[in-house]
Amino acid sequence: MALQCGIVGLPNVGKSTLFNCLSNAKAQAANFPFCTIEPNVGVITVPDERLNKLSELVHPQRIVPTTVEIVDIAGLVKGASKGEGLGNKFLANIRETDAILHILRCFDDDNITHVDGSINPVRDKEIIDTELQLKDLETVESRISKVQKQAQTGNDKTAKTIYDILVQYRTALQQGKSARTVVLDPLDKKLVKDLYLLTDKPVMYICNVDEASAVNGNAYVEAVKKSISDENAEILVVAAATEADIAELETYEERQMFLEEVGLSESGVSRLIRAAYHLLNLQTYFTAGVQEVRAWTFEKGWKAPQCAGVIHTDFEKGFIRAEVIKYLDFTTLGSEAACKEAGKMNVEGKEYVVQDGDIMHFRFNV
Repeated sequence: MALQCGIVGLPNVGKSTLFNCLSNAKAQAANFPFCTIEPNVGVITVPDERLNKLSELVHPQRIVPTTVEIVDIAGLVKGASKGEGLGNKFLANIRETDAILHILRCFDDDNITHVDGSINPVRDKEIIDTELQLKDLETVESRISKVQKQAQTGNDKTAKTIYDILVQYRTALQQGKSARTVVLDPLDKKLVKDLYLLTDKPVMYICNVDEASAVNGNAYVEAVKKSISDENAEILVVAAATEADIAELETYEERQMFLEEVGLSESGVSRLIRAAYHLLNLQTYFTAGVQEVRAWTFEKGWKAPQCAGVIHTDFEKGFIRAEVIKYLDFTTLGSEAACKEAGKMNVEGKEYVVQDGDIMHFRFNV
């Protein structure tokens, strides 16, 4: 399944530097606003030690990890909701993403100018939040004007429900709150899914710090934590410049040695990818054979036929059953044959809810 995260933030907060670390693409990183004019799309290979362990046991011809798409979107400025700067382009690009990675500058450096002349990540956050909220308010009010008459006649219950939801959104947005703060029943949420509200997307705030603050953060980070205490949002501390240095090292051993020297057990990029997975409610199942060991991404709570459809739509249409081995059983016993012999392979039907780490084999007929 394709997943796309948009990296957003004010100009010169470290978006493109972090994007370069994350992806196989290289965006221009320069000390001036809007160095990223068009959205740059890169691909992250998702690190997973379980994939490596399975490969050691199966010895496949190839190993295929799962991936995530990252979009580096042009820097936003105050007034973007009204088309200032590259506002319209920014808002159109972010609307297409599944989640927002909001980069906040939490470091001092006189050599890198700030678009507002001073370092204040809470202010920066509020600038972008406000622009997204204003655009969402415009979207909501436009929809209200279309459904209000139907809702008020009293004959169309669905229109009335949609109208009530829209009013809740409008109230929150007018109060300077994001759409994600409005708690809705899942069925009600589906009724307004086509709004594609910017502030309803899952968000993770990434505090870009200097190397000295990579482990314990700093005062800027603490201010951000305090400002999002009432939000349903993730926060991650990353030193983008340090991550860029790590990315330049050629071997795994060199990278690990560098991390140890700066007091980190793993790279910020690895932590970010795992956090993005959690943000989007995603999990991984595996297929394991001599030709290929592969990781597949699915949404938590999906049943076996849906997960089969990730491989091919025919697998879902003609689903018969799934043969499932738990990761721990496979790695403990060492092979599929050993798991079968020990009775550790389960045959599951259409109602089986796939679990993170399951090793799957699907039977289907079309």
